[in-house]
Amino acid sequence: MWGLRLGVLCLLLGSVACSSKGPQYPEDHARYVRLDQAVEAFRTAYTRKDLSTIQSLMARSDALAPVEAEIKKDFEEFGEISLDFSISRVVINGDEMDVFIHWQGQWKQSPNEAGIRDRGHGMLRWTGVQSILLTSTGGDLPFGMAGRHVVPPSSAPAS
Repeated sequence: MWGLRLGVLCLLLGSVACSSKGPQYPEDHARYVRLDQAVEAFRTAYTRKDLSTIQSLMARSDALAPVEAEIKKDFEEFGEISLDFSISRVVINGDEMDVFIHWQGQWKQSPNEAGIRDRGHGMLRWTGVQSILLTSTGGDLPFGMAGRHVVPPSSAPAS
């Protein structure tokens, strides 16, 4: 009986002692969460070849027109895209947020081929507090793989 009471008492004390107060700066924390969600939504939209979602995450600017064109070419060239991002650093300066990523991916024209594997590092610059939008890019990003690697067309075996 004492063992059960002691166990319940330890459980109660442990839960009180281990409770957390939450983030010290909840507004900043919420902004980091929205930024992380925007980066993941961009990556997911690219792998699903969802141009409308990508466009909704990009600010309207001439600086991003080449990125959008490269993404469109990738969608036309490859039937299957897999891509992983790993955020290495986030730098916030006012409304601007630079997200430095390591990426690796695979691009295939058809499911039966080996495809192209590549990896690199780049930067995605976002802006906003409530609504987070991509404003520019830098470094070696995965977009535009169709122009970087020439994939020989699949040919039928000779008879």
